[in-house]
Parts: sequence; structure tokens; C-alpha cells
Amino acid sequence: MISIHDIFKVGLGPSSSHTVGPMKAAAAFVQLLQEQGQTEHAARIAVEIYGSLALTGTGHSTFDAVLLGLEGSLPHSIDLATLPERLARINNEGYVLLPPHGHKLPFEVARDLVVRVDESLPKHPNGLIFTAYNAAEECICREVYYSVGGGFIVTDAEFGRAHNEAVAVPYPFNNASELFALCQEHGLSVPELVCANEAALGGCDAGAVRRRTLALAQVMFDCVDRGLNTGGILPGGLSVMRRAPKLAQKLQALHDANQINTHLWPLVYAMAVNEENAAGGRVVTAPTNGAAGIVPAVLSYYRRFHPLASEDGIVDFLLTAGVIGILYKTNASISGADVGCQGEVGVACSMAAGAYAAVSGGSLRQIENAAEMAMEHHLGLTCDPVGGLVQIPCIERNGIAAEKAIKLAGLALLEEGGHQKVSLDMVIQTMLQTGRDMKSTYKETSLAGLASTLKKKAVAVSVRVVEC
Repeated sequence: MISIHDIFKVGLGPSSSHTVGPMKAAAAFVQLLQEQGQTEHAARIAVEIYGSLALTGTGHSTFDAVLLGLEGSLPHSIDLATLPERLARINNEGYVLLPPHGHKLPFEVARDLVVRVDESLPKHPNGLIFTAYNAAEECICREVYYSVGGGFIVTDAEFGRAHNEAVAVPYPFNNASELFALCQEHGLSVPELVCANEAALGGCDAGAVRRRTLALAQVMFDCVDRGLNTGGILPGGLSVMRRAPKLAQKLQALHDANQINTHLWPLVYAMAVNEENAAGGRVVTAPTNGAAGIVPAVLSYYRRFHPLASEDGIVDFLLTAGVIGILYKTNASISGADVGCQGEVGVACSMAAGAYAAVSGGSLRQIENAAEMAMEHHLGLTCDPVGGLVQIPCIERNGIAAEKAIKLAGLALLEEGGHQKVSLDMVIQTMLQTGRDMKSTYKETSLAGLASTLKKKAVAVSVRVVEC
């Protein structure tokens, strides 16, 4: 059983699978070197980057993330202000500092960072191979990593294995049907059941689960606030303006003039978060960076406008959204490179819709129906980022999905929910099969779809300067 904090992870933009995952993979490899006692014997490290990671690596800062990861940096704790200086040193002076004691290792980017745009590793489109050599150019350590979505990484040997079951939880489940049946059997709401499992996973009590969940919510709220108050042009070469601050000002002006347009606030909140993400700022994967705006946007709308809004409701919202994310992660995929944007924005919309129904007093059937409908209407959604950047269509797409989540939750609450023909489990499996049937060019390669419309405006500048 995985935790909701595996679904909601504090990291940095612009991509969980293409930035966060590769950074973690690089850091894991140097940790492996250390564990094997090979750090001091390493004379060179070569990194090979394959498939979707290679094709969109510039726009997603994949290559920069690998360099920083080799120095032991991790997404949740990296000092964003130091990135330009560190990357300049690595690229210009030709070395990285391996942890834990700053072992100076030559690293020539042109030689040691090999980008294989025409090749993919067999198990997943997001593949990396790290190889360490000694002074005689003999391999002393080698590992294959896959970045499988949402910041999760697995080695070649770990790929496809069941998730760690070492910690027993009071209410284990494998799918939505089992989850809702357990709630019914024990007279628990969805967040109550999830809270009990989280306490077991964390070795803590319900109060600690609540505090940790509220802290996570605060990171989301802070990201929304930064996005609403930071203007300018997003990095990457497309000259995309940040729109959220001006849109928020106009909405507030309409409100002040008694022209209430509260239904647009979720869209603007989501755009604010995804503009922060596109600028390389601090965000929460929910369940990925590319879909990071939807859950915070709907949660912010709940906090500001819902008549039943409360601190307990915020906790319940995230516990419910998180467990829906777990269902998709463990039974399908949350990787755009694997199943298209339906696995990112579609999953996030499903999480947010189910959570909003839960905090609005929805029954188990209504929660399931809201989550199911949200995915049903994202089936087949392609991942086709223009220029390999999470800007067009990703920012607006998050806004539309946030608005859709609230509407579908409202629709579910108007009905009993017991007569739907498609269950949440069924739509999860349909999404997975749809992703498997989808052409690879529509899965985060920037080779087809909307991404092909601006081929003459190739992006040559990576997201290196944090503008938040």
C-alpha cells in the first residue's frame, strides 16, 4: 500500500516525470556508488537518456535535473536560488561534486550526457542508464532507471514489481470496489479509512496525519498565491505571458461591481499553479507536475467559496483525492509518456471531482460517480506539449479540468449514483487500455498533435532561471 504522500510530493517544476524523476534517479545512482564504496574510484560517469525524456529534455529541464542530481540534490529540498550558478559551473568548468564529501568528478556534458532521441528502453518511454568508469575506463557501476510518472522512479529490476507491502494497514484494498466496500462494512467515510491507513504507514496517530495533510495543503495554497502575484514571461523560448495575475484582478473587479463570476476562479487558480510550475517553481505533484494545478485549484475554491468549508474539510479533501490517485497509480498509470495526458490531467480531474463530492456531503456512490465521470470525459486526451514545454496547452488544460471537476461533482450530487453503467474501476482500466492503444507520438514526445503546429519555433533554451 502506498501513501497519499507518494501521490502528493513537494518538488519543483516543470515536470514530475521529466525533471523530478531524472533528478532523483541521478541522486540514487551516486548513492549507489557510495554504498558500493566506489565514489573515490569513479573517474567518469556517463548518462544515457532515452525516448520521451530525450525528445522533450530541453523544455522539461531533464538534462539540468540530471546534472543537479549527480551532486546529490533532491527536488523537495534543492535551493532554487543557487541553480543558475551551479549549472553554469558544471557546464563551463566541466565537473560535478559527488556527495557526500564533494568528490570532484570531471563531467563534460557534450561527452558524458548522451541524448538518444531515436531510441527507447524496452519497459517505459522514460528511461535512463547511468554508468561509472574508473581511470582505466572500466565499468565499476551501472544502473537502469525508469521515471514512471509523478516523480516515481524504479530500477530495471524493480520495474513491474508489486508495491511494498512491508507495512500492514488496517484497511488494505486493491481497487475502488474494495475501498468502497470496506467503507460500507466498517461504517467509515473515505477520508476516515484513508486516515487510519496513513497513520499505520507513518507510524503515527490521526492527529499527526491531520497536521501533515494541512502542511501539504499550505504548500498548495502558497503556490496559488505566488502564481496570482507573479507576472512576466515564462522561460523556455515561446514568450508565453503569465496570465493568472491579470485574470485574477479582472475577476476581483467584476466581483466588486456585483458581477459575480466565481465559477472562473478555479480556472485561474489552476493556471496560477501551472505558471509557477512552468517557471521551475516549487509545486506539489498532484499527481504529476503537468497536472499540478487541478487539485490545489479545486481545494482553493472549496476553502474560499464552499458554504461548508472548514479545516477538517481541507484534510478530508486531500485524503480523498489522494486515495483516488493511489487507485490510478497502482492499477493503471499517471505518466503522460506512458498513457498520454489522460493519465495526468484526467487523473487529477478525477481526484478533484471525487474529493469535492466528498466534502460536499456526497455518499460513497456519489464520490465514485464524480471520480468516474471526470475520467470518462478525459479518455484519449493526448500529451502534446508545444516545444516540449509545459505551457501550451498544459496551463489552460489544467484550468478547464479544475472547472470540470467541480461541475461533475455537482452533477454527481444531484443523483443517487447507483445506476451508472461504468464503475470507477472500469474507467481506470479503460484509461490504461486507451493509453496502450495510443500512438507513441501522442505521448509526451512533442512529435504530433498540437506540438507539431509550432515546429518552426523550436525551443533551444532550457528552463534554468527560476522566476518565482
